[in-house]
Amino acid sequence: MEEAGGEQRVLLTQRLRAAVHYTAGCLCQDVAEDKGVQFSKQAVAAIAEITFRQCENFARDLEMFARHAKRSTVNSEDVKLLARRSNSLYITQKSEELTSNNMEQKEKKKKKSSAAKGRRTSEEQEAPVSESEDSNMA
Repeated sequence: MEEAGGEQRVLLTQRLRAAVHYTAGCLCQDVAEDKGVQFSKQAVAAIAEITFRQCENFARDLEMFARHAKRSTVNSEDVKLLARRSNSLYITQKSEELTSNNMEQKEKKKKKSSAAKGRRTSEEQEAPVSESEDSNMA
């Protein structure tokens, strides 16, 4: 049973590695066209391999940050910690934008639900009046 899981993991890793290689090749091709340079197949393969290894290192670091915080889930704070030395990533700024957008969406939902509750409450208040009018007419 463990062998099947191990084989599946190897296959998934190979597929992921191939996807990274393909993407690196596409990016190199775009840069080549834009800058008028060429990339050898070996250069593309090296870039892809370095990228894959760096992603593995990032994943391990993120797991360790979460584990250190006694969590089993990696969150945005872990990613910020990982990117803390990279000025080019703007992780903190992007995280704040996402948080702000999420807060705005929550506020809109609150306003919609409270408006709906307000309509329901006014309808409920009107309903007994109309019922009592009906009973007085009878």
